[in-house]
Amino acid sequence: MATNRRRWRWWWLLVPPCLFVAWLFAVWPPPSWYRAHFPGNTAFMQMRGNIGRYRPVPLDSIAPTMAVAAMTGEDAKFWEHDGIDYEAIRKALGYRRADFDWQDPRDRAAMWKALGRAWERREALRGASTITQQLAKNLYLSPSRNPLRKVKEAITAWRLERVLGKRRILELYLNVAEMGTGIWGAQAASEAYFRKPAARLTRSEAAALAGLLPFPLRSNPALKPGRMRWRQRLILRRMAGESLEIPRTDAEIPAQADADTAPAEPDTAPAGPDTTSAAPDTSH
Repeated sequence: MATNRRRWRWWWLLVPPCLFVAWLFAVWPPPSWYRAHFPGNTAFMQMRGNIGRYRPVPLDSIAPTMAVAAMTGEDAKFWEHDGIDYEAIRKALGYRRADFDWQDPRDRAAMWKALGRAWERREALRGASTITQQLAKNLYLSPSRNPLRKVKEAITAWRLERVLGKRRILELYLNVAEMGTGIWGAQAASEAYFRKPAARLTRSEAAALAGLLPFPLRSNPALKPGRMRWRQRLILRRMAGESLEIPRTDAEIPAQADADTAPAEPDTAPAGPDTTSAAPDTSH
């Protein structure tokens, strides 16, 4: 009888970790569903309580320069990683050693020290998120910075990479990314801000939309465009071949960018005709 009690005690000890693992993998619909479907809404849309403008279109109906601008601003190694950019995470944590080897006590000490600063560097870690992680968050999760939520985001991103592939992930991301109040995806944003379909976005307009991605509700072509314009210019320079970093967190935005609080040009607001919003487009 005592043996049976001990056996049941061990089973009960296994319940919490099993439930935690189940929670990590529990998402609905499963990633495989998105191989052939666009979401009717996403966790982010439900959280905002405002689907508003949402017009999903195939990737071929979005100007290629929009995809390039988004990757330039948000995930320059999109085609190289498997959903997680470990180098970006290492930099965000402040791990300074050139490599990592579990057998090296100095590497382990430096890693534990970096992990101990994870909470105070949470904003930098947010900036290290890949496009795949952002898609996982948009489809299934929330903007919470809870460490457990970040673990689930990483696992979901890993699953998306294996089930969907890069092209489909990019297609979904460009269709569900938040690009303003009640504006979701490149097609809806292009129609709202530039009065044209996403297929006709110019290089400068695409850079403007990519520029607003980290803070779509605080700076966009129709609202306090300073931050967006600042990132737009950097994205255009990076697209032109300059070697520079594109800041993705609030702490990296210079004060002069926020000081540019002038309203957007009338012809770049949602009701205006087609034009660029900041740097002139030299690709046409």
